[in-house]
Amino acid sequence: MPKPESATESVTVTAQGIRFGFLPQGGVLADLRISDEEAEITPLHRAPWAAGEVPGDAPPHQRWLQGDFLAAPMGAGPDGLHGLTANGVWRVVPSAPGSVRAVLEGAVQGATLVKELSASDGHPFVYQRHLFIGGMGALPVSNHAMISVPNGAKLSFSRKRWWETLAEPLETTQGRSCLAYPKRSESAAEFPGADGGTVNLGRYPWGGRNEDFVSGVEDPVSRLGWTAVVRPVEGDLILSLKNARALPMTMLWHSNGGRDYAPWNGRHFGCLGVEDGAALPVLGLSSRETPDPLTAAGQPALLTLDPAGTVEVRHVLGAIRWPSGQEVAGVMLEDDVLTVTGDWGAERKLPVRGGWLRLSETAAGTVKKSIPDWDL
Repeated sequence: MPKPESATESVTVTAQGIRFGFLPQGGVLADLRISDEEAEITPLHRAPWAAGEVPGDAPPHQRWLQGDFLAAPMGAGPDGLHGLTANGVWRVVPSAPGSVRAVLEGAVQGATLVKELSASDGHPFVYQRHLFIGGMGALPVSNHAMISVPNGAKLSFSRKRWWETLAEPLETTQGRSCLAYPKRSESAAEFPGADGGTVNLGRYPWGGRNEDFVSGVEDPVSRLGWTAVVRPVEGDLILSLKNARALPMTMLWHSNGGRDYAPWNGRHFGCLGVEDGAALPVLGLSSRETPDPLTAAGQPALLTLDPAGTVEVRHVLGAIRWPSGQEVAGVMLEDDVLTVTGDWGAERKLPVRGGWLRLSETAAGTVKKSIPDWDL
């Protein structure tokens, strides 16, 4: 890793076939570039405004809205929307080659947070790990990846129990939402729409000029959780991978010209949030039930901190060429090979750190150390 001039200067990490940036302000994974089959893929979204256009009362992270960051807590919190992890500063510290490590300035519910992002030669993935050292209580958490889909996309997912919207629409008076709130449906292809019809969550865009948020809950027996975003015009495929038992929710944020106020001003198009986490409060119906249906099925509804140990959250994000444009039918991990299969027979076998997601674990792992050793 190149040494920054200061602990808060942006950093670039490279490995064979992949490059990404790290922005200490907000802890952002930014400007991801992956070379595959003689093409460069740039999967991440960046907002079209400058920092000076953001109102003073807006969450700080809107000034640099782009890429992928950690939301802890996911949603509203004492340090602004998505918490100090999204709005504060991460101080870069020494790390292994092909990686960056940073420590959040300030605590989250008493926990010290360490972020580790890394890449491997020939792998089309960024490997993410967030470490919560100490702290007390539980909180909703999520990776907040924003995928650029200016020309539309086909979405596929690991098996979900159901899909569910927030308690209230994201926009009603200063913009538009096209899903019904609060609603729950077992079908992603026929989710209730605000107009009384249905919306196919497997296609982007869902509607014209709208702002929406909906979550899918994993099948409790699943180990590998995945979301595949096929961009037919670009000829590529973005993959988000997780331990389905540790992070049982995939949240989709659809931002496509649906907000009319600053800094959005009806110009924020082609953004698809693919946000993997454990965040019961965003489920408008399930969060009101006792016991909630995640807890009842043995799935973590929140991230529970360990005052005497370190709780870690792992995630993998990457992209490959996919010129067929086929919808993804399956994603399978075997040892250090990830196989992606299309619905008409297209197939790619990809090198991956097979043990990275720790799929044998049923929840976020707890390690009895202050800062775990780098274990690539």
